[in-house]
Amino acid sequence: MLIQYGQALGNYLYDIFVAKFDFWLAFGLIAQLAFAARFLVQWIASERAGKSVVPLAFWFFSICGGLLTLIYGLVKREPVIIIGQLASNIIYVRNLMLIFKSRAQVSETLDS
Repeated sequence: MLIQYGQALGNYLYDIFVAKFDFWLAFGLIAQLAFAARFLVQWIASERAGKSVVPLAFWFFSICGGLLTLIYGLVKREPVIIIGQLASNIIYVRNLMLIFKSRAQVSETLDS
């Protein structure tokens, strides 16, 4: 019985990762890797600082991975991915806007 479950799992994984492998699956995997890279960047920055830090690169990786995943969702016609990534990218862009606005205000204060 355990062997049957193992074979069924093997067949399932083969079907989704090998038999259906195409350009868009590779694109989706790259999108997911780009999106996941933001967590690695954030973790490294936090470890170096000894406290929780969200570096600017985190938001750029978020936008890059989010846009690639959005494209993947559009091509694959996945409404859950489309809605999620549209909303997320608005938040990522807004965070960058707030960061740049804050930096500009600090710069103006220092110049005065």
